[in-house]
Amino acid sequence: MGAVLAVPDDAQLQRSAVAVAELLQARGQMLITAESCTGGWIAKTLTDLAGSSAWFEAGVVAYSYEAKEALLGVNPRTLERTGAVSEETVMEMVSGALARFGAGVAVAVTGIAGPGGGTADKPVGTVWIGWKRRGGYAHARLFQFAGDREAVRRQTVAEALAGIRKILT
Repeated sequence: MGAVLAVPDDAQLQRSAVAVAELLQARGQMLITAESCTGGWIAKTLTDLAGSSAWFEAGVVAYSYEAKEALLGVNPRTLERTGAVSEETVMEMVSGALARFGAGVAVAVTGIAGPGGGTADKPVGTVWIGWKRRGGYAHARLFQFAGDREAVRRQTVAEALAGIRKILT
């Protein structure tokens, strides 16, 4: 489980987005995002960059179980058994995003940004992030972020972008 202490500001997120954009362009890859707790913030950060249509294919925001099932192919039994905030769910989200779109790289996030919704097993700040390249295996990582709703979401965006850079290098 990873934890991030410093909450990234807009300039840091933009620098990360530029680094992702450069790697995607250099490799001729398109990206798709599948987001729950960030509400499209990863996609927004990336598409704030001019020319993003050259390497950004789509972003899916799926909060409800029904949306995760319909838009990303998450199995209802997975959601019933493990809940929306789980390794299994984020792995199915990232794999489903790649299966439904032509992109070569995907990132998915699901978590509890707060201020409510946390439990003893999954407190506020619990976030799963998954990454996958077409033809490769999905992998996921659990984070426990600190701070308020915005801090949790900012840290999630930063770690999602960092993971994309990692799988592209």
